[in-house]
Amino acid sequence: MFELTPHGPDTFIGTGPRYPWGGLYGGQIVAQALRAAALTTDPDFRPHSIRAYFIRPGDHTEPIRYEVDRIRNGRSFLTRRVVARQAIGAILNAECSFQRPDGGPELQSVEMPRVPSPEVLEQTSFTRRFDRCSIPAADLARNERTGAGRTAAWIKVNESIENPDDAADEQLKHHCWLAYTSDDLATDSVRAAVIDATGIAKERWFGVSLDHTIWFHRPMRSDVWHLHDVTCHHYTARRGLAVGHVFTADGEHVATFAQEVLLRERRDDAAQ
Repeated sequence: MFELTPHGPDTFIGTGPRYPWGGLYGGQIVAQALRAAALTTDPDFRPHSIRAYFIRPGDHTEPIRYEVDRIRNGRSFLTRRVVARQAIGAILNAECSFQRPDGGPELQSVEMPRVPSPEVLEQTSFTRRFDRCSIPAADLARNERTGAGRTAAWIKVNESIENPDDAADEQLKHHCWLAYTSDDLATDSVRAAVIDATGIAKERWFGVSLDHTIWFHRPMRSDVWHLHDVTCHHYTARRGLAVGHVFTADGEHVATFAQEVLLRERRDDAAQ
């Protein structure tokens, strides 16, 4: 999913499959952009954040060209800009930041809710690449979180990720998979909030992602269960902001992500 072929200085080529809704999956483009940026950094540095803007829909029949700009090389932080291009032009622009591991005290102020374990829940994933067990709304109603349209699911990647010869590359791939899966629930959360507020049926809403940001707090393994807990924090000018927290099964907060979604009501002829 994240293997890239060098194609000149700081330039890489990737591909992606067609998904059920047509075209490429935004989470994969974000993950490949992160991978491309990391290929131009010292392995001592780890990704701590990525901010990506979706510019145009991707075409699964074409390769994707990732052009990396080395914005800054510092002693503690590195900054990279990545532009993903296809024949139509740029499809994604991303800013990636990497940090050399640093010590210091740790504080976790966001707690994981008490929810059913994935073993007792129904499988709801749209792809075989990862398992997703959605948390019933009734179980989420008992737990407080800022925002509306709360949506949560246990997610676990099914791909083989282990790389005993390169621990840094293995951890990077876990972060790439987290970037991939973190694009899954944001639109659902915004749609749920708007449906609750308007009473307009789900089938009448159409959404696309505008941007996506991830902050990686701790090392993690994407091939074990993590809870993604997402709420909508606003909806205005057809744009809804979803904020999500990612927890291990033991309740450790490993990442936070935010995505703005463009959500529009379908016209009558499109809704039929």
